[in-house]
Amino acid sequence: MVRFTRTLYARRLGSGTRLSRPFTSSPSRLHQEQPDRPSIAPKASVDIKHIRQHLDLHTKNCADRNFRAHVDTPDKIIGLFDEWQSLQKGARGLRERNNELQRQMANIGPCDAAGDMSVGTSGAKQSMLQEARDIKRQLQEFDTLEKLLYSKLTDLAMQLPNLTSKETPIGEEPRLVGYINEDVKKQLVSSDRSWRSHVDIGKELQLLDFSAAAATSGWGWYFLMNEAAMLEQALVQYALNVAMSKGWTVVAPPSVVYSHIASACGFRPRDQNGEQQIYTLEQSSKGRQKPELCLAGTAEIPLAGMKSNRTLEEHDLPIKTVGVSRCYRAEAGARGVETKGLYRVHEFIKVEMFAWTMPDDSEDHDASSGVRTTRSPSETIFHEMLTIQSEILELLGLHCRVLEMPSADLGASATRKRDIEVFFPSRRDKNGGWGEVTSTSICSDYQSRRLATTLRTRRFARQLQWPYTVNGTAMAVPRVLAAVLENGWDEKDGVVHIPKVLRPWMAGLDVIRKRRTG
Repeated sequence: MVRFTRTLYARRLGSGTRLSRPFTSSPSRLHQEQPDRPSIAPKASVDIKHIRQHLDLHTKNCADRNFRAHVDTPDKIIGLFDEWQSLQKGARGLRERNNELQRQMANIGPCDAAGDMSVGTSGAKQSMLQEARDIKRQLQEFDTLEKLLYSKLTDLAMQLPNLTSKETPIGEEPRLVGYINEDVKKQLVSSDRSWRSHVDIGKELQLLDFSAAAATSGWGWYFLMNEAAMLEQALVQYALNVAMSKGWTVVAPPSVVYSHIASACGFRPRDQNGEQQIYTLEQSSKGRQKPELCLAGTAEIPLAGMKSNRTLEEHDLPIKTVGVSRCYRAEAGARGVETKGLYRVHEFIKVEMFAWTMPDDSEDHDASSGVRTTRSPSETIFHEMLTIQSEILELLGLHCRVLEMPSADLGASATRKRDIEVFFPSRRDKNGGWGEVTSTSICSDYQSRRLATTLRTRRFARQLQWPYTVNGTAMAVPRVLAAVLENGWDEKDGVVHIPKVLRPWMAGLDVIRKRRTG
Protein backbone atom coordinates (compact mmCIF):
# COMPACT_ATOMS: atom_id res chain seq x y z
CA MET A 1 0.00 0.00 0.00
CA VAL A 2 1.37 3.41 -0.95
CA ARG A 3 1.44 6.11 1.66
CA PHE A 4 1.69 9.55 0.08
CA THR A 5 3.79 12.00 2.09
CA ARG A 6 5.64 15.21 1.39
CA THR A 7 8.92 13.28 1.00
CA LEU A 8 7.46 10.82 -1.52
CA TYR A 9 5.84 13.62 -3.47
CA ALA A 10 9.15 15.49 -3.69
CA ARG A 11 10.97 12.35 -4.91
CA ARG A 12 8.29 11.64 -7.51
CA LEU A 13 8.09 15.20 -8.79
CA GLY A 14 11.83 15.16 -9.27
CA SER A 15 11.96 18.94 -9.62
CA GLY A 16 12.32 20.21 -6.11
CA THR A 17 8.58 20.77 -5.72
CA ARG A 18 7.34 20.75 -2.13
CA LEU A 19 3.78 20.36 -0.87
CA SER A 20 2.29 22.46 1.88
CA ARG A 21 1.20 19.52 4.06
CA PRO A 22 1.60 15.74 4.35
CA PHE A 23 -0.94 13.65 2.46
CA THR A 24 -1.99 10.63 4.50
CA SER A 25 -4.91 9.12 2.59
CA SER A 26 -4.49 5.88 0.69
CA PRO A 27 -6.61 4.15 -1.98
CA SER A 28 -7.34 1.11 0.21
CA ARG A 29 -8.45 3.19 3.19
CA LEU A 30 -10.69 5.38 1.08
CA HIS A 31 -12.19 2.34 -0.66
CA GLN A 32 -13.10 0.92 2.76
CA GLU A 33 -14.73 4.20 3.79
CA GLN A 34 -16.85 4.61 0.67
CA PRO A 35 -20.62 4.10 1.16
CA ASP A 36 -22.38 1.36 -0.76
CA ARG A 37 -23.56 3.71 -3.51
CA PRO A 38 -24.45 1.91 -6.76
CA SER A 39 -23.34 3.15 -10.15
CA ILE A 40 -26.95 3.86 -11.18
CA ALA A 41 -27.40 6.36 -8.32
CA PRO A 42 -27.88 9.98 -9.43
CA LYS A 43 -24.62 11.93 -9.42
CA ALA A 44 -24.94 14.35 -6.51
CA SER A 45 -23.67 17.92 -6.82
CA VAL A 46 -23.28 19.28 -3.30
CA ASP A 47 -22.10 22.88 -2.88
CA ILE A 48 -18.70 22.10 -1.32
CA LYS A 49 -17.44 25.60 -2.10
CA HIS A 50 -20.12 27.09 0.18
CA ILE A 51 -19.11 24.73 3.00
CA ARG A 52 -15.46 25.72 2.66
CA GLN A 53 -16.25 29.42 2.60
CA HIS A 54 -18.73 29.27 5.51
CA LEU A 55 -17.22 26.73 7.90
CA ASP A 56 -18.61 28.35 11.08
CA LEU A 57 -22.11 28.63 9.60
CA HIS A 58 -22.29 24.92 8.72
CA THR A 59 -20.75 23.86 12.03
CA LYS A 60 -23.26 25.93 14.02
CA ASN A 61 -26.09 24.69 11.80
CA CYS A 62 -25.27 21.08 12.70
CA ALA A 63 -25.41 21.97 16.40
CA ASP A 64 -28.67 23.93 16.00
CA ARG A 65 -30.25 21.04 14.08
CA ASN A 66 -29.27 18.44 16.72
CA PHE A 67 -26.88 16.75 14.28
CA ARG A 68 -24.22 16.46 16.96
CA ALA A 69 -22.45 13.56 15.27
CA HIS A 70 -21.71 15.83 12.30
CA VAL A 71 -20.53 18.98 14.10
CA ASP A 72 -16.94 18.26 13.03
CA THR A 73 -17.90 17.14 9.50
CA PRO A 74 -17.45 20.60 7.89
CA ASP A 75 -13.89 20.70 9.23
CA LYS A 76 -13.24 17.17 7.90
CA ILE A 77 -14.49 18.29 4.49
CA ILE A 78 -12.04 21.19 4.45
CA GLY A 79 -9.20 18.85 5.45
CA LEU A 80 -10.03 16.40 2.66
CA PHE A 81 -10.38 19.25 0.18
CA ASP A 82 -6.91 20.51 1.09
CA GLU A 83 -5.53 17.00 0.52
CA TRP A 84 -7.37 16.79 -2.79
CA GLN A 85 -5.89 20.11 -3.87
CA SER A 86 -2.41 18.99 -2.79
CA LEU A 87 -2.87 15.84 -4.84
CA GLN A 88 -3.87 17.89 -7.87
CA LYS A 89 -0.81 20.07 -7.48
CA GLY A 90 1.38 16.97 -7.23
CA ALA A 91 -0.17 15.48 -10.35
CA ARG A 92 0.26 18.76 -12.18
CA GLY A 93 3.96 18.75 -11.29
CA LEU A 94 4.31 15.22 -12.62
CA ARG A 95 2.63 16.18 -15.89
CA GLU A 96 4.92 19.18 -16.27
CA ARG A 97 7.93 16.93 -15.70
CA ASN A 98 6.56 14.43 -18.23
CA ASN A 99 6.14 17.17 -20.83
CA GLU A 100 9.72 18.29 -20.20
CA LEU A 101 10.97 14.72 -20.70
CA GLN A 102 9.09 14.44 -23.99
CA ARG A 103 10.77 17.62 -25.26
CA GLN A 104 14.21 16.44 -24.19
CA MET A 105 13.78 12.99 -25.78
CA ALA A 106 12.62 14.57 -29.04
CA ASN A 107 15.94 16.43 -29.25
CA ILE A 108 18.13 13.36 -28.58
CA GLY A 109 17.11 11.18 -31.51
CA PRO A 110 15.11 8.01 -32.24
CA CYS A 111 15.39 4.58 -30.63
CA ASP A 112 15.53 1.36 -32.62
CA ALA A 113 12.49 -0.93 -32.95
CA ALA A 114 13.30 -2.68 -29.67
CA GLY A 115 13.39 0.59 -27.83
CA ASP A 116 17.18 0.48 -27.31
CA MET A 117 19.40 3.48 -27.82
CA SER A 118 21.40 3.60 -31.06
CA VAL A 119 25.10 2.87 -30.91
CA GLY A 120 27.14 5.81 -29.73
CA THR A 121 24.17 7.49 -28.08
CA SER A 122 24.44 8.08 -24.35
CA GLY A 123 22.13 6.31 -21.90
CA ALA A 124 20.34 9.59 -21.14
CA LYS A 125 17.35 8.78 -23.30
CA GLN A 126 16.95 5.31 -21.81
CA SER A 127 16.92 6.87 -18.35
CA MET A 128 14.33 9.41 -19.44
CA LEU A 129 12.15 6.67 -20.94
CA GLN A 130 12.15 4.81 -17.64
CA GLU A 131 11.31 7.98 -15.76
CA ALA A 132 8.43 8.64 -18.17
CA ARG A 133 7.09 5.13 -17.57
CA ASP A 134 7.29 5.70 -13.81
CA ILE A 135 5.47 9.02 -14.12
CA LYS A 136 2.69 7.40 -16.18
CA ARG A 137 2.18 4.77 -13.47
CA GLN A 138 2.27 7.38 -10.73
CA LEU A 139 -0.26 9.57 -12.55
CA GLN A 140 -2.64 6.62 -12.73
CA GLU A 141 -2.30 6.18 -8.97
CA PHE A 142 -2.84 9.89 -8.45
CA ASP A 143 -5.94 9.85 -10.65
CA THR A 144 -7.44 6.92 -8.73
CA LEU A 145 -6.75 8.52 -5.36
CA GLU A 146 -8.00 11.91 -6.54
CA LYS A 147 -11.37 10.44 -7.54
CA LEU A 148 -11.66 8.53 -4.26
CA LEU A 149 -10.85 11.64 -2.25
CA TYR A 150 -13.44 13.76 -4.01
CA SER A 151 -16.03 11.00 -3.65
CA LYS A 152 -15.31 10.81 0.07
CA LEU A 153 -15.61 14.53 0.70
CA THR A 154 -18.79 14.62 -1.40
CA ASP A 155 -20.24 11.84 0.74
CA LEU A 156 -19.37 13.79 3.90
CA ALA A 157 -21.03 16.89 2.45
CA MET A 158 -24.16 14.87 1.66
CA GLN A 159 -24.45 13.92 5.33
CA LEU A 160 -24.80 17.55 6.42
CA PRO A 161 -28.31 18.93 7.02
CA ASN A 162 -29.75 21.71 4.92
CA LEU A 163 -29.11 25.26 6.08
CA THR A 164 -31.82 26.71 8.30
CA SER A 165 -34.29 29.40 7.23
CA LYS A 166 -34.34 32.75 9.01
CA GLU A 167 -38.03 32.04 9.69
CA THR A 168 -37.10 29.00 11.82
CA PRO A 169 -36.79 29.45 15.61
CA ILE A 170 -33.36 28.31 16.79
CA GLY A 171 -33.48 25.76 19.59
CA GLU A 172 -36.15 23.29 20.66
CA GLU A 173 -39.26 25.43 21.17
CA PRO A 174 -41.74 25.97 18.30
CA ARG A 175 -43.45 29.30 17.67
CA LEU A 176 -47.25 29.41 17.72
CA VAL A 177 -48.61 30.77 14.44
CA GLY A 178 -52.37 30.42 15.01
CA TYR A 179 -55.38 28.16 15.49
CA ILE A 180 -57.95 26.43 13.30
CA ASN A 181 -61.58 26.14 14.46
CA GLU A 182 -61.33 28.39 17.51
CA ASP A 183 -65.07 27.97 18.14
CA VAL A 184 -64.53 24.23 18.57
CA LYS A 185 -61.96 25.03 21.25
CA LYS A 186 -64.54 27.01 23.24
CA GLN A 187 -67.00 24.12 23.04
CA LEU A 188 -64.34 21.69 24.22
CA VAL A 189 -63.38 23.85 27.19
CA SER A 190 -66.96 24.54 28.31
CA SER A 191 -68.25 21.01 27.71
CA ASP A 192 -68.73 18.51 30.55
CA ARG A 193 -68.82 15.63 28.10
CA SER A 194 -66.93 12.42 28.80
CA TRP A 195 -63.77 11.93 26.81
CA ARG A 196 -62.67 8.54 25.58
CA SER A 197 -59.64 7.23 23.72
CA HIS A 198 -60.08 6.10 20.13
CA VAL A 199 -58.71 2.74 21.30
CA ASP A 200 -61.66 2.31 23.68
CA ILE A 201 -64.13 3.67 21.14
CA GLY A 202 -62.76 1.40 18.45
CA LYS A 203 -63.05 -1.64 20.69
CA GLU A 204 -66.61 -0.86 21.77
CA LEU A 205 -67.85 -0.16 18.24
CA GLN A 206 -65.83 -3.03 16.71
CA LEU A 207 -63.75 -0.68 14.59
CA LEU A 208 -60.18 -1.50 15.66
CA ASP A 209 -58.42 -4.75 16.51
CA PHE A 210 -54.90 -4.36 17.86
CA SER A 211 -54.64 -7.76 19.53
CA ALA A 212 -55.27 -9.62 16.25
CA ALA A 213 -52.65 -7.44 14.53
CA ALA A 214 -50.17 -8.20 17.30
CA ALA A 215 -50.63 -11.90 16.61
CA THR A 216 -50.14 -11.52 12.87
CA SER A 217 -47.51 -8.75 12.67
CA GLY A 218 -46.47 -7.58 16.15
CA TRP A 219 -46.82 -4.34 18.05
CA GLY A 220 -47.36 -1.23 15.93
CA TRP A 221 -49.80 -2.75 13.45
CA TYR A 222 -53.60 -2.77 13.47
CA PHE A 223 -56.77 -3.97 11.77
CA LEU A 224 -59.34 -1.39 10.70
CA MET A 225 -62.77 -2.99 10.86
CA ASN A 226 -66.20 -2.15 9.46
CA GLU A 227 -66.83 1.62 9.36
CA ALA A 228 -63.19 2.38 10.30
CA ALA A 229 -62.04 0.74 7.07
CA MET A 230 -64.58 2.88 5.22
CA LEU A 231 -63.37 5.97 7.07
CA GLU A 232 -59.83 5.29 5.87
CA GLN A 233 -60.93 5.39 2.24
CA ALA A 234 -63.22 8.36 2.86
CA LEU A 235 -60.36 10.41 4.32
CA VAL A 236 -58.16 9.59 1.32
CA GLN A 237 -60.82 10.54 -1.22
CA TYR A 238 -61.70 13.70 0.67
CA ALA A 239 -58.07 14.90 0.75
CA LEU A 240 -57.58 14.06 -2.92
CA ASN A 241 -60.72 15.97 -3.90
CA VAL A 242 -59.56 19.09 -2.06
CA ALA A 243 -56.05 18.94 -3.58
CA MET A 244 -57.37 18.23 -7.08
CA SER A 245 -59.73 21.18 -6.85
CA LYS A 246 -56.64 23.38 -6.31
CA GLY A 247 -54.91 22.08 -9.45
CA TRP A 248 -52.75 19.29 -8.01
CA THR A 249 -52.05 16.23 -10.18
CA VAL A 250 -52.80 12.84 -8.61
CA VAL A 251 -50.05 10.20 -8.65
CA ALA A 252 -50.05 6.64 -7.30
CA PRO A 253 -46.34 6.05 -6.49
CA PRO A 254 -44.57 2.80 -5.57
CA SER A 255 -43.89 2.05 -1.91
CA VAL A 256 -40.61 0.23 -2.66
CA VAL A 257 -37.69 2.46 -3.63
CA TYR A 258 -33.93 2.24 -3.95
CA SER A 259 -32.18 3.02 -0.66
CA HIS A 260 -29.96 5.58 -2.39
CA ILE A 261 -33.07 7.50 -3.51
CA ALA A 262 -34.37 7.59 0.09
CA SER A 263 -30.96 8.74 1.29
CA ALA A 264 -30.83 11.51 -1.33
CA CYS A 265 -34.18 12.78 0.00
CA GLY A 266 -32.73 13.02 3.52
CA PHE A 267 -34.01 9.71 4.89
CA ARG A 268 -31.20 7.58 6.32
CA PRO A 269 -31.44 4.06 7.79
CA ARG A 270 -30.97 5.69 11.21
CA ASP A 271 -31.82 9.22 12.30
CA GLN A 272 -29.50 11.66 14.08
CA ASN A 273 -30.41 9.99 17.38
CA GLY A 274 -29.36 6.57 16.12
CA GLU A 275 -32.90 5.15 15.92
CA GLN A 276 -33.79 2.93 12.95
CA GLN A 277 -36.34 4.59 10.71
CA ILE A 278 -36.30 2.63 7.42
CA TYR A 279 -37.14 -0.97 6.56
CA THR A 280 -34.62 -2.40 4.09
CA LEU A 281 -35.53 -5.44 2.00
CA GLU A 282 -33.36 -8.54 2.18
CA GLN A 283 -32.47 -9.81 -1.28
CA SER A 284 -31.74 -13.32 -2.46
CA SER A 285 -28.18 -14.36 -3.18
CA LYS A 286 -28.81 -13.73 -6.89
CA GLY A 287 -30.18 -10.27 -6.20
CA ARG A 288 -27.43 -9.04 -3.91
CA GLN A 289 -25.55 -7.56 -6.83
CA LYS A 290 -28.48 -5.23 -7.41
CA PRO A 291 -28.95 -1.91 -5.57
CA GLU A 292 -30.53 -2.17 -2.11
CA LEU A 293 -34.27 -1.61 -1.83
CA CYS A 294 -36.29 -0.24 1.07
CA LEU A 295 -39.89 0.55 2.01
CA ALA A 296 -40.70 4.24 1.60
CA GLY A 297 -41.60 6.06 4.80
CA THR A 298 -43.55 8.64 2.82
CA ALA A 299 -44.66 9.26 -0.76
CA GLU A 300 -42.29 12.24 -0.71
CA ILE A 301 -39.44 9.82 -1.53
CA PRO A 302 -40.79 8.21 -4.73
CA LEU A 303 -42.37 11.50 -5.84
CA ALA A 304 -39.01 13.29 -5.53
CA GLY A 305 -37.34 10.37 -7.31
CA MET A 306 -39.71 10.77 -10.28
CA LYS A 307 -37.54 13.60 -11.58
CA SER A 308 -34.11 12.22 -10.69
CA ASN A 309 -31.56 12.56 -13.51
CA ARG A 310 -33.97 14.81 -15.41
CA THR A 311 -33.94 18.42 -16.54
CA LEU A 312 -37.08 20.47 -15.89
CA GLU A 313 -38.16 23.43 -18.00
CA GLU A 314 -38.97 26.79 -16.46
CA HIS A 315 -42.33 27.03 -18.23
CA ASP A 316 -43.47 23.78 -16.57
CA LEU A 317 -42.95 25.06 -13.00
CA PRO A 318 -44.38 24.80 -10.48
CA ILE A 319 -45.08 21.08 -10.87
CA LYS A 320 -47.63 20.11 -8.20
CA THR A 321 -48.32 16.46 -7.42
CA VAL A 322 -50.36 14.71 -4.74
CA GLY A 323 -49.67 11.04 -4.10
CA VAL A 324 -51.41 8.30 -2.12
CA SER A 325 -49.27 5.51 -0.76
CA ARG A 326 -48.80 3.03 2.03
CA CYS A 327 -45.96 4.23 4.24
CA TYR A 328 -43.65 2.25 6.48
CA ARG A 329 -41.74 3.47 9.53
CA ALA A 330 -39.45 1.11 11.42
CA GLU A 331 -39.42 3.25 14.56
CA ALA A 332 -42.93 3.52 16.00
CA GLY A 333 -42.05 5.10 19.32
CA ALA A 334 -41.95 3.90 22.90
CA ARG A 335 -45.07 2.32 24.32
CA GLY A 336 -47.27 4.57 26.35
CA VAL A 337 -50.13 7.03 26.11
CA GLU A 338 -48.24 9.22 23.63
CA THR A 339 -47.98 6.37 21.12
CA LYS A 340 -51.00 4.29 22.09
CA GLY A 341 -53.33 3.03 19.38
CA LEU A 342 -53.19 4.63 15.93
CA TYR A 343 -51.05 7.62 16.81
CA ARG A 344 -47.69 6.05 15.94
CA VAL A 345 -47.67 2.88 13.87
CA HIS A 346 -45.37 1.02 11.48
CA GLU A 347 -47.67 1.06 8.42
CA PHE A 348 -50.26 3.58 7.31
CA ILE A 349 -51.84 5.33 4.34
CA LYS A 350 -50.86 8.93 3.72
CA VAL A 351 -51.76 11.49 1.09
CA GLU A 352 -48.70 13.62 0.35
CA MET A 353 -48.24 16.81 -1.65
CA PHE A 354 -44.92 17.34 -3.43
CA ALA A 355 -43.87 20.20 -5.71
CA TRP A 356 -40.91 21.49 -7.71
CA THR A 357 -40.58 25.28 -7.91
CA MET A 358 -38.25 27.89 -9.31
CA PRO A 359 -35.29 28.57 -7.01
CA ASP A 360 -35.41 31.61 -4.77
CA ASP A 361 -33.23 34.45 -6.05
CA SER A 362 -32.54 38.15 -5.77
CA GLU A 363 -35.43 39.08 -8.06
CA ASP A 364 -37.70 38.62 -5.05
CA HIS A 365 -35.97 41.48 -3.21
CA ASP A 366 -36.11 45.26 -3.42
CA ALA A 367 -32.71 46.28 -4.78
CA SER A 368 -32.53 49.51 -2.77
CA SER A 369 -33.64 48.19 0.63
CA GLY A 370 -32.65 44.53 0.40
CA VAL A 371 -36.11 43.62 1.69
CA ARG A 372 -38.10 40.94 -0.09
CA THR A 373 -41.19 42.46 -1.66
CA THR A 374 -43.03 39.28 -2.62
CA ARG A 375 -43.13 35.66 -1.56
CA SER A 376 -40.54 33.49 -3.23
CA PRO A 377 -41.74 30.65 -5.51
CA SER A 378 -41.11 28.01 -2.84
CA GLU A 379 -42.85 30.09 -0.16
CA THR A 380 -45.86 30.53 -2.44
CA ILE A 381 -46.27 26.75 -2.74
CA PHE A 382 -45.47 26.35 0.97
CA HIS A 383 -48.40 28.60 1.91
CA GLU A 384 -50.66 26.99 -0.71
CA MET A 385 -50.04 23.64 0.97
CA LEU A 386 -50.80 25.14 4.37
CA THR A 387 -54.06 26.56 3.03
CA ILE A 388 -55.07 23.13 1.69
CA GLN A 389 -54.21 21.47 4.99
CA SER A 390 -56.16 24.07 6.96
CA GLU A 391 -59.22 23.65 4.73
CA ILE A 392 -59.15 19.87 5.08
CA LEU A 393 -58.91 19.96 8.88
CA GLU A 394 -61.34 22.85 9.32
CA LEU A 395 -64.13 21.08 7.43
CA LEU A 396 -63.51 17.95 9.50
CA GLY A 397 -64.45 20.07 12.52
CA LEU A 398 -61.14 19.50 14.31
CA HIS A 399 -59.54 22.01 16.64
CA CYS A 400 -55.93 22.59 15.58
CA ARG A 401 -52.92 24.79 16.17
CA VAL A 402 -50.26 25.78 13.63
CA LEU A 403 -46.61 25.83 14.72
CA GLU A 404 -43.41 27.12 13.13
CA MET A 405 -41.10 24.29 14.07
CA PRO A 406 -37.69 24.89 15.69
CA SER A 407 -34.30 24.00 14.23
CA ALA A 408 -33.86 20.95 16.49
CA ASP A 409 -37.04 19.42 15.06
CA LEU A 410 -36.12 19.74 11.39
CA GLY A 411 -35.06 16.70 9.38
CA ALA A 412 -31.96 16.71 7.19
CA SER A 413 -33.63 18.09 4.05
CA ALA A 414 -35.88 20.87 5.41
CA THR A 415 -34.79 24.46 5.69
CA ARG A 416 -38.16 25.42 7.20
CA LYS A 417 -41.12 23.43 8.52
CA ARG A 418 -44.61 24.10 9.84
CA ASP A 419 -46.67 21.49 11.66
CA ILE A 420 -50.40 21.42 12.31
CA GLU A 421 -51.43 19.66 15.51
CA VAL A 422 -54.93 18.41 16.33
CA PHE A 423 -56.45 18.24 19.79
CA PHE A 424 -56.78 14.61 20.95
CA PRO A 425 -58.91 14.28 24.12
CA SER A 426 -57.08 11.07 25.02
CA ARG A 427 -53.76 12.94 25.01
CA ARG A 428 -54.77 15.71 27.42
CA ASP A 429 -52.03 14.66 29.83
CA LYS A 430 -49.45 14.58 27.06
CA ASN A 431 -48.49 17.89 25.44
CA GLY A 432 -51.86 19.40 26.38
CA GLY A 433 -53.69 17.01 24.08
CA TRP A 434 -51.93 18.19 20.93
CA GLY A 435 -50.68 15.73 18.33
CA GLU A 436 -49.10 16.37 14.93
CA VAL A 437 -51.18 15.45 11.87
CA THR A 438 -49.47 17.43 9.08
CA SER A 439 -46.01 18.78 8.26
CA THR A 440 -45.02 21.15 5.48
CA SER A 441 -41.38 21.69 4.54
CA ILE A 442 -39.31 23.77 2.16
CA CYS A 443 -36.20 21.80 1.17
CA SER A 444 -34.59 24.43 -1.12
CA ASP A 445 -32.18 22.62 -3.52
CA TYR A 446 -31.15 19.91 -1.01
CA GLN A 447 -33.04 17.09 -2.74
CA SER A 448 -32.63 18.25 -6.34
CA ARG A 449 -28.83 18.45 -5.97
CA ARG A 450 -28.69 14.92 -4.56
CA LEU A 451 -31.12 13.53 -7.14
CA ALA A 452 -29.52 15.31 -10.12
CA THR A 453 -32.79 17.12 -10.89
CA THR A 454 -31.78 20.19 -12.87
CA LEU A 455 -33.64 23.18 -14.31
CA ARG A 456 -33.25 25.08 -17.57
CA THR A 457 -34.26 28.75 -17.29
CA ARG A 458 -34.40 31.73 -19.64
CA ARG A 459 -32.24 33.80 -17.30
CA PHE A 460 -29.41 31.24 -17.20
CA ALA A 461 -29.82 29.63 -20.61
CA ARG A 462 -26.29 28.20 -20.72
CA GLN A 463 -26.10 27.02 -17.11
CA LEU A 464 -28.52 24.58 -15.51
CA GLN A 465 -29.99 25.53 -12.13
CA TRP A 466 -31.40 23.49 -9.24
CA PRO A 467 -35.17 23.62 -8.66
CA TYR A 468 -36.48 23.88 -5.12
CA THR A 469 -38.72 21.20 -3.63
CA VAL A 470 -41.59 21.57 -1.17
CA ASN A 471 -43.57 18.80 0.50
CA GLY A 472 -46.57 18.66 2.79
CA THR A 473 -49.02 16.18 4.28
CA ALA A 474 -52.54 16.33 2.90
CA MET A 475 -53.82 13.45 5.06
CA ALA A 476 -52.08 11.20 7.59
CA VAL A 477 -54.96 8.73 7.77
CA PRO A 478 -54.52 6.85 11.08
CA ARG A 479 -53.98 9.98 13.19
CA VAL A 480 -56.83 11.93 11.62
CA LEU A 481 -59.08 8.87 11.86
CA ALA A 482 -58.24 8.65 15.59
CA ALA A 483 -59.01 12.36 16.01
CA VAL A 484 -62.36 11.97 14.20
CA LEU A 485 -63.34 9.10 16.50
CA GLU A 486 -62.37 10.91 19.70
CA ASN A 487 -63.77 14.34 18.81
CA GLY A 488 -66.91 12.88 17.24
CA TRP A 489 -67.71 10.60 20.18
CA ASP A 490 -71.13 11.05 21.82
CA GLU A 491 -71.05 9.38 25.21
CA LYS A 492 -74.81 9.73 25.77
CA ASP A 493 -75.82 7.88 22.61
CA GLY A 494 -72.71 5.75 22.33
CA VAL A 495 -72.05 6.80 18.73
CA VAL A 496 -69.46 8.65 16.67
CA HIS A 497 -70.77 11.50 14.52
CA ILE A 498 -69.22 11.38 11.03
CA PRO A 499 -68.11 14.78 9.63
CA LYS A 500 -70.36 15.89 6.78
CA VAL A 501 -67.51 16.15 4.28
CA LEU A 502 -66.82 12.40 4.67
CA ARG A 503 -70.37 11.15 4.33
CA PRO A 504 -70.37 10.91 0.49
CA TRP A 505 -67.94 7.97 0.90
CA MET A 506 -69.65 6.38 3.93
CA ALA A 507 -72.56 4.64 2.20
CA GLY A 508 -75.09 7.13 3.53
CA LEU A 509 -74.03 6.85 7.20
CA ASP A 510 -73.98 9.94 9.40
CA VAL A 511 -73.10 8.15 12.66
CA ILE A 512 -71.22 5.01 13.64
CA ARG A 513 -73.16 2.83 16.08
CA LYS A 514 -72.39 -0.27 18.04
CA ARG A 515 -73.02 -3.30 15.91
CA ARG A 516 -75.74 -5.70 16.97
CA THR A 517 -74.65 -9.20 17.87
CA GLY A 518 -76.57 -12.46 17.66
